[in-house]
Amino acid sequence: MILLGTLKGILVAVIASLVALAYQAYNPPVYVLGRKRGTDVFRPISKEHPDDETWPGLLLVRTEGRVFFANAPGIGEKMLALVHQANPSVVVLDCSAISDLEYTALNMLIAAEEKLRNHDKALWLAALNPEVLAMVKQSGLADRLGRERMLFNLEVAVERYARMNSTSEVASIDSGGVQN
Repeated sequence: MILLGTLKGILVAVIASLVALAYQAYNPPVYVLGRKRGTDVFRPISKEHPDDETWPGLLLVRTEGRVFFANAPGIGEKMLALVHQANPSVVVLDCSAISDLEYTALNMLIAAEEKLRNHDKALWLAALNPEVLAMVKQSGLADRLGRERMLFNLEVAVERYARMNSTSEVASIDSGGVQN
């Protein structure tokens, strides 16, 4: 009798864990990032860190985990809301925490890049892991973005944006979303 109770408890715990994992996979977080002053540490903007650096016209966003057909629309909606709120000229997607980018989700990213470009905004990708980079290259998105919009990490992206902003090049983003 006690053994049967323990087995039921374990089964409930396993089911609860699977439900939690499924929820996380289908609803990953999307963060706006800032940089801890005086460091190269980028972290989600929060009330606990009001002094974190941000840059006018630059939106740094991060999502986590595997991006695939089932969660890509939700991620896209969250990012679109952040873009509408911030109205940046450049959106940098930090890909360091993206473990996989499935083909359908990649097509949605391509469409998002085009939509941003049509609204005079540029999409940059930063910190692509080798597998995600291979998918981006294979899809043709890498050709569209060019090396100037696929960056090694967020620090490089911020430095590039600051250089562009100091020379007023941000205002000269052409129809391809690339600086002139």
